[in-house]
Amino acid sequence: MTVVTPAEPAHVEAIAALAEEMDRFYGAIEVESLDLRIRQINEAIFSDAPSAFALLAWDGDQLVGFAAYSFLWPAVGLTRSLFLKELYVIEAARRTGVGTQLMQTLFEVAVKHDCSRVEWQTETTNEDAQRFYAELGAQMFEGKVFYRLEGEELRQAGNG
Repeated sequence: MTVVTPAEPAHVEAIAALAEEMDRFYGAIEVESLDLRIRQINEAIFSDAPSAFALLAWDGDQLVGFAAYSFLWPAVGLTRSLFLKELYVIEAARRTGVGTQLMQTLFEVAVKHDCSRVEWQTETTNEDAQRFYAELGAQMFEGKVFYRLEGEELRQAGNG
């Protein structure tokens, strides 16, 4: 039976291992060292001013999935929204209800925090994810265009 819980500092190594698996799933050949990943997770999720939160799906003592999210403001009017940055379930646990449990718990978090909406994105080529989200009742929103600056372009933009 899968149980979904909020991430706690004691889970940092399990999160780091799952994040490495996720990165490799998305095509990464090289990943950061475990020490660096642990530091990054602690800074993002467990610092005094966290930039993100995470829900973890456990099958016994094995971490089988996670949902990383942040609150954004403003949303509708001056409300806040919940933005799901990442949903990942290990291959062996896919299509067993783990993703649905994570999303349901995420929706409960949004309601508890008076969010006006929950938003997320997926790759245009990830048809499995698109089917999964449609089964949850979510509609694809085509009213926005996604932009990204990274690497050298970000550094140049940040230096004027």
